[in-house]
Amino acid sequence: WLTLYLGPVPWLALATVMILWMLIWSVLAAFVLNNGPRVWATPRAQVAFIPLVVAGLWVAREGIASVWPYGGFSWGRVAQSQAEGVFGHLVPWLSTAGLSFVLVWLATTIVVLIRMANAGWLWSVPVVVTIVALLFPSFPIVTTGSMKVGAVQGNADAGLFSDFTPGEILSDHLSASKELVGKPLDVVVWPENANDIDPLRDAASARALNDLALRLDAPIVFGTITHPDPDTYFNSSLVWTPGEGVTAHYDKIHPVPFAEYMPSRDFFYALAPDLVGLVSRDYSAGTRSNVVMIDQTPVGLSICFDITDDQQAYDMHRDGAQVVFAQTNNADFGRTDESLQQLSIARLRAMEMGRTVVNISTVGVSAIIAPDGSTISDLPRFTAGAMYADVPLSTTATPAMIAGRFIELLLAATGIAGLALVGVVTLRVRRRASLGRGGRADTAVAPGE
Repeated sequence: WLTLYLGPVPWLALATVMILWMLIWSVLAAFVLNNGPRVWATPRAQVAFIPLVVAGLWVAREGIASVWPYGGFSWGRVAQSQAEGVFGHLVPWLSTAGLSFVLVWLATTIVVLIRMANAGWLWSVPVVVTIVALLFPSFPIVTTGSMKVGAVQGNADAGLFSDFTPGEILSDHLSASKELVGKPLDVVVWPENANDIDPLRDAASARALNDLALRLDAPIVFGTITHPDPDTYFNSSLVWTPGEGVTAHYDKIHPVPFAEYMPSRDFFYALAPDLVGLVSRDYSAGTRSNVVMIDQTPVGLSICFDITDDQQAYDMHRDGAQVVFAQTNNADFGRTDESLQQLSIARLRAMEMGRTVVNISTVGVSAIIAPDGSTISDLPRFTAGAMYADVPLSTTATPAMIAGRFIELLLAATGIAGLALVGVVTLRVRRRASLGRGGRADTAVAPGE
């Protein structure tokens, strides 16, 4: 979906980087698979340790790619395949990193067994682990109340290169919100960029929001671009309370490189000036908490690709979020699978955190996802409309949230330590073999001296 508007050059650059990531891991994994038997000589030891090391290295690869370079990008992790898969219920126990580890461990164990001449009963190991994983109970989530939420999909032409008149996107969401009038509401959620005119700087935009909030008798959470001074821009989510105005404010913490800001602009301009010129505005990184209070309820706010960021989920948990509003603008990706992939990530995040996630998009796919990953309500793509649901709130702390990055760091450290051990032993074996060959050569020429 990256090529839809930007063409093949950015795709080729990204593909090259991803190939390098995969190449590095593949070389290291192959090294462990081929040389691990030097450390763990018996078949039992090989099954016990080699898959642990290979899976740990995979977790390290995913972890580094999620934070580097330019803040990383947590897309395409192995665990994300299980949002609606048979192992998805493990994620609140293990975290996203832990679930990736289990899946890669299973695959590697099978590879190790296939490579053995006579694995015998050891084939029971992945079978038993799979059965235990499938039968393992879901983590129990206790609800502590509910919140009546309206979520509006304006079906707005809000793409980066769309030719819309100022106020058109706002008007689309004002119109789509009308079907919520008269319903008992605690809050109404609009997507990222749903208001294309900053109400902090425009009286007409502020008046339109306040009039609607009064009619709905509920605060409106909406995305907009704020610029407190001429040289500073934020991708923001604001909470507009009827009769009061903005009562809470979150600025996106990690703007997306090459879309919301251009890193190393001079360097990349020399390579592709036309493409770099498309990113005319550099958004600043926000510093505000991603949890705001709405009607005495702590609410986690996520803007677009924020939902993929593990640290932001941990921050929401730390600050007490009882529900998550994931606001996104998918208009730039047309009818590609991007929005479906993002919805899957949001679904997995709901299960991992044990929180309802309201995933609301300008054009879809939008859905309200329960803490167990089930769909409470949804809207199809490219349809204007609104969802309404009494969503469960929770303060339950899942093991994944309690552990935070500890699971990821532990598993990655296991892989790196195992790789180091295999490397040291392999080096010693090769050195001994080299010395042995040298000794035999000396012995062979001695009689002729």
